[in-house]
Amino acid sequence: MQHEARGSAEGPGPRSGELAVPMAWLYAEYIADELLRTGDLMPPTSFEYRAGRDALALTIFLSDSRGELSGIRVVTQLETWLSLTAYDQPWQDWVRDRMALLAEDAAATGEAMPDLELADLAWRWLQETELLAPDLDAVPGGGPVPGDEEGPKVWTPAWRLGLPLGHLAIHLF
Repeated sequence: MQHEARGSAEGPGPRSGELAVPMAWLYAEYIADELLRTGDLMPPTSFEYRAGRDALALTIFLSDSRGELSGIRVVTQLETWLSLTAYDQPWQDWVRDRMALLAEDAAATGEAMPDLELADLAWRWLQETELLAPDLDAVPGGGPVPGDEEGPKVWTPAWRLGLPLGHLAIHLF
């Protein structure tokens, strides 16, 4: 799959004034959305759902190093996405590194990369937005306090909540 709409009678690349369509990002978002909807973990209108979708979409988009993620390859990528989103992995460092590499490539070629722009927007939202979530570190074992339905809550960067949701959605798929 190409990262943007290309092709014209004048050769590759969009012609002057044409819109470059971020197909790779849109496809990654679509896959992430389907995984989360199948898992039925959160209402699709919630911020938590958005955090999960954006974290998964970033994982999908950034792990597709050859720009050819096709429908048939989605199933073969599930294990890769599971390992990238696992609790003990430095996911945020991996995202920063991959985004930096893609930005370097874009700067070197001088080509507009609308996919990268949308990925960057999602990454900034995941880092800068905080959501009120259960404090799993407050109780030994990470479980809720017995007899306390709400339990302690803390403000957490959206990616810290979205990443485990995405990971669970992959498992449930």
